[in-house]
Amino acid sequence: DAVTFTFVTQGMLMVVGIFGDDEQSERIRTGEVAVDLTRPYDHQAWWAAVAYGKAAFYLAFRGIPPFAIGALAFHLRVPDRPGTWSAFLLSVTAAVGVAFAYGFLVELTAFWLIDIRGLRQFAWLTAQFLSGTFVPLVLLPDGIEPLVRALPFAAMIQLPVEVFLNKHHGRDLIAVYAHQIGWAVTLGLLGRLALRRAVRMVAVQGG
Repeated sequence: DAVTFTFVTQGMLMVVGIFGDDEQSERIRTGEVAVDLTRPYDHQAWWAAVAYGKAAFYLAFRGIPPFAIGALAFHLRVPDRPGTWSAFLLSVTAAVGVAFAYGFLVELTAFWLIDIRGLRQFAWLTAQFLSGTFVPLVLLPDGIEPLVRALPFAAMIQLPVEVFLNKHHGRDLIAVYAHQIGWAVTLGLLGRLALRRAVRMVAVQGG
């Protein structure tokens, strides 16, 4: 389980986007966001589409290869039922949504702070540590693990990997999805509220 956890996690890092992305904040810093906001589409939904597009690309070219190499070198636990693979893909899809919504909030702070390099680094290092990227959450002290699991970060890495390892079934699996979707929606709504406030600050020459 430990070796499999390591290789599945490695395969998920870029898919989920656990390192963050500065493209959005750079467009805010340079003022290009003013053009983005005038385009006939939902700003938040457009960045969500970008996140999912990148996730699909990284799944094929950065997710599968590391796991395949690990499977050749080590004895990894591979799901033997199609249902487990489907459950895992659904969980990863939800994980991308949680990571996007979290990152969207982080990037929006550029409207107020302009340069958010320090904040971004702190925010994503926190996410990496509390998501199980560095250390599986099951290794945390008993009194701390439940608290960490209640946060949105476990939904990014720890929970999808546990689904891959077939640790969740039936109602327990539904609870995993509910936790992930709940945080994705909550952070997404917070992002929408923050975007509304940020848009009021945008001033474009001539209007």
